[in-house]
Amino acid sequence: MTPDETVVRVTENAPWLPPVGRAEAFRGAVVPRPMSVVRLLLTRGDHVFCIARAETGLLDLPMRVTLNDDPHGAETMARLAYEVIGARCALTFVGAVRNVVEAATDGYAWPTPLAHFGLWTAAADPSIDGVWLPVGGDESPLREKHWYPIVSGLTLA
Repeated sequence: MTPDETVVRVTENAPWLPPVGRAEAFRGAVVPRPMSVVRLLLTRGDHVFCIARAETGLLDLPMRVTLNDDPHGAETMARLAYEVIGARCALTFVGAVRNVVEAATDGYAWPTPLAHFGLWTAAADPSIDGVWLPVGGDESPLREKHWYPIVSGLTLA
């Protein structure tokens, strides 16, 4: 944890992690390592841009798994933003979900003891097809996403 981090939710014994695993959702400006997944947060009012995930078809923020030689996720994030926006643009890190897992188990593919799943935002519009979903309130279809506590407290433009 860095001094600039604001933890917005801690999930002890997170059901999606190995036993005794903890998930910490936080806001901050310093990109942590290792970055395992990057997500692009594009906003329009209180809505966020989502696309269908290839493996499930469920709507989510555009995302990519980082490469082993990209521990901060910067290159992976730049490529993802270019694919979604269609141009190079300034990206701002807003926070991440940190998985804290003491030891890997079968079926857990992320680094241990820490793995980060980061969110970056850009002041741009997408150039690909997708859906704008509301992120505010208890009725948001995105409220079960691990990243939701980070985004739900932000002032969206």
